[in-house]
Amino acid sequence: MKIEHVALYVNDLEKARDFFVKYFDGKTNEGYYNPKTNFRSYFISFDSGARLEIMHRPDITDLLSELNHIGYAHVAFGVSSKKKVDEITKRLQDDGYEVVSQPRTTGDGHYENSIIAIEHNIIEITI
Repeated sequence: MKIEHVALYVNDLEKARDFFVKYFDGKTNEGYYNPKTNFRSYFISFDSGARLEIMHRPDITDLLSELNHIGYAHVAFGVSSKKKVDEITKRLQDDGYEVVSQPRTTGDGHYENSIIAIEHNIIEITI
């Protein structure tokens, strides 16, 4: 069994799509639109086979304002090396994204960092 995809509601669908394409080499489909519900979405596919669905519907509201809350905590992207973690982190930081934790080796031996990215969501970059 595998997780087929993870989905994320966003306010700015195109900005979210461009983020995952630009920083994580995602490949996007042409998008989907349901005129009855005004629901729009894109599937972003990654080289590993993982997929992320980003979605928007005007009647979905932001209820969670705390960075840490009950529910899904972050999406983690695995890269090939410490150097790649550092490069992506620097690129994101240079482009104005907040780094929550600088690249480091964690107590359980993972080299990773966390940034606040799309609409107050945490993205982790790890080996």
